[in-house]
Amino acid sequence: MCIVMSMFIRMCILMSMFIQTYQASVIGRNGRYLSTDSTKVEESFKVEEAETVDTPPPPTEKVLVLGGNGFVGSHICKEALNRGFSIASLSRSGRSKLHDAWANNVSWYQGSLFEPESLKDALSGVTAVISCVGGFGSNAYMYKINGTANINAIRAASDQGVKRFVYISAADFGVVNYLLQGYYEGKRATETELLMKFPYGGVILRPGFIYGTRSVGSIKVPLGVIGSPMEMVLQHAKPLTQLPLVGPLFTTPVNVTAVSKVAVRAATDPVFPPGIVDVHGIRRYSQQKSR
Repeated sequence: MCIVMSMFIRMCILMSMFIQTYQASVIGRNGRYLSTDSTKVEESFKVEEAETVDTPPPPTEKVLVLGGNGFVGSHICKEALNRGFSIASLSRSGRSKLHDAWANNVSWYQGSLFEPESLKDALSGVTAVISCVGGFGSNAYMYKINGTANINAIRAASDQGVKRFVYISAADFGVVNYLLQGYYEGKRATETELLMKFPYGGVILRPGFIYGTRSVGSIKVPLGVIGSPMEMVLQHAKPLTQLPLVGPLFTTPVNVTAVSKVAVRAATDPVFPPGIVDVHGIRRYSQQKSR
């Protein structure tokens, strides 16, 4: 009996060893066998360490601000930089005279919108343009600055394949429109051109009085001292804007920071709706969180 039991146990051991050896050979051929020895790994399971590949960072939006060394333009440049965008600016004087640290992060170009060739370098790699170009003077001069100059910029940007164009226009002021005929005719001509060239990416902002801290040389002019109280009062007096002739004079002032936020968002947010945004729309969009 003992001899039989001993032979049975030996057969079981041999059978177990045979089965393990067979499984190891079959599974090993399929490339799915792992050694029970933690220090040994089947060759087919060895994974070489991945090589480090230098991948360039994702492309960022590059915005060209026309008139970036002016009151509104400088605030727009600063806002865009704070949002992490690459900023270039073109104006007749070139580099801003501001000594603020942010100005060192702007690519400044000197050029004229009456010479479209000077726009080519500034438009290189640009995905959006924001124009703050405007001025006062004779009717002929105002039409040229507010109209012709901006129309040239719109056409150049369109030819260059720019995706979005934001124009800082102006609200209608009723009777004032006739006193500054060249100014408003130039603005409206630019708006018409923009909506035609950029039907899906053209945004027109129509603020009224824009207040904020304006730099005149080394002097800071706090326009908010006047503008802020006016905004607080007039935002609750909207019915007054419906009065004949003088109604538009009660258009709510708006802070330059609000205009800057909306301008940058309109230039960089692909879902921002194209078209005209009045002062109430500017205030509403400026209070929303940026995407």
